[in-house]
Amino acid sequence: MSAATVSAPATTPVREGRIGLRANLRHIGALARRNLLQIKADPESMFDALLMPVIFILLFTYVFGGSIAGKGHEKEYVNYLVPGLMAMMGLNIAMAVGTGINDDFKKGVMDRFRTMPIARSSVLIAKIVVEIGRMLVATSILLGMGFALGLSVSTSVFHLLAAVALGLTFGASLMWIFILLGLTMKTAQAVQGVAMLVMMPLQFGSSIFAPTTKMPGWLESFTSYNPLSNLADASRNLINGGPVAHSVWVTLAWSAGITIVTAPLAVAKFRKKT
Repeated sequence: MSAATVSAPATTPVREGRIGLRANLRHIGALARRNLLQIKADPESMFDALLMPVIFILLFTYVFGGSIAGKGHEKEYVNYLVPGLMAMMGLNIAMAVGTGINDDFKKGVMDRFRTMPIARSSVLIAKIVVEIGRMLVATSILLGMGFALGLSVSTSVFHLLAAVALGLTFGASLMWIFILLGLTMKTAQAVQGVAMLVMMPLQFGSSIFAPTTKMPGWLESFTSYNPLSNLADASRNLINGGPVAHSVWVTLAWSAGITIVTAPLAVAKFRKKT
């Protein structure tokens, strides 16, 4: 009797392999609801999504706008800056996924999931679904502030929505990287530290805040390969007008490549830890 009790948990991974698509989607929905209820119980966890867009657009518009676009031309800089910040939102919001996963392990939440007959990937996908929602909130606030400061769409609403969708797609792919970091690092502070080391060069070594033509040759070469530059340029041309095919396809290729490489690694690491 005791032997049967001890061996029972070992059958959980076997049952996981027989979980159908409908059940998997139901599990993702239930876990996403659980994450939303966590946000409702802790509204402060939304401060980054609500306040970060406001702080960034005001800070960069009025601190750097005059220097880059010329004094009195801050409104013109808004049209350059906002699409770039749309690219940056995904990177900043994605970091929260890694720290959240790491924190869940510290709190013992994953111990409960270990005993449940659910697909391990559903736990991670539910996290990503909720974070995409937070990213959409942050992007909406950013655009609202942009319009208040003089942002204009020279193309169409469809192109604007396409820019938002492109940013969400790339941001979702980045979440797999931070999930992998959250599963690998021992503490949430370590996740944040490594994330900042990655984020800072990518953010400032890109075309998000300023044109790259006046950068040193080696840095300009780096920005041309920086996926954030491609995403910023794609969003900028979708909103302001200009060629979009190359930058859009490069961004989609980066998104697919990052997901294909890191998602299986993250799921495998999660299964190993649970």
